[in-house]
Amino acid sequence: MENRAKESVTDIDSEYRRLQEQHRGHEARLQVLAAKSRLSEDEEIEERRLKKEKLLLKDRMEALVRHRREGVSH
Repeated sequence: MENRAKESVTDIDSEYRRLQEQHRGHEARLQVLAAKSRLSEDEEIEERRLKKEKLLLKDRMEALVRHRREGVSH
């Protein structure tokens, strides 16, 4: 059921899609950084920032799904 709610949000909500794209972009960049044997100081800072932002994006996406689910059930 949660997947259906997410699919509905993705189909309808451009904000969710925007957040999802940013989340994927952060994940892709984090994978590039993880593949390196050693990170520069700037890359370590970037990695921490991306991880925090990725979590915030995920929280916002989940909030949209919850809001959508609550709107459907009422």
